[in-house]
Amino acid sequence: MQENHGFESAHARREPLTSIGKMAREFKVSLRTLRFYEDRGLLHPLRNGVTRLYSDRDRHHLQLILKGRRLGFTLTEISTLLSEADANGPELHLAPDQIRAQIDHLERQRDSLDQAIAELRHVETKAVQTSL
Repeated sequence: MQENHGFESAHARREPLTSIGKMAREFKVSLRTLRFYEDRGLLHPLRNGVTRLYSDRDRHHLQLILKGRRLGFTLTEISTLLSEADANGPELHLAPDQIRAQIDHLERQRDSLDQAIAELRHVETKAVQTSL
């Protein structure tokens, strides 16, 4: 019953609500992704029966979740960032040491990928030469 109360409250405030399908299309994510973020407690859609309805806050959270994922943060880290964003404003608030740590992490990942690509190119060259 509480889920419908949230819907009725949002409806009474004339807060715009967005269906799961529209959210998925707009943000170019799957329905499964939206449900997964809901299961992880990152999104909190209102319910009208079995219909999920997303508020402006959910839309904003999804923007931040996707930005956090692009920046390489884990969902656990993103959850913390969302809590801080709710308290401090609409953006991801990252401390300088947090930014530096993430850059270092991404650079290590890039180095590993570059090594893997170089190794595969070497193997590919050997395979092509062997087949001649």
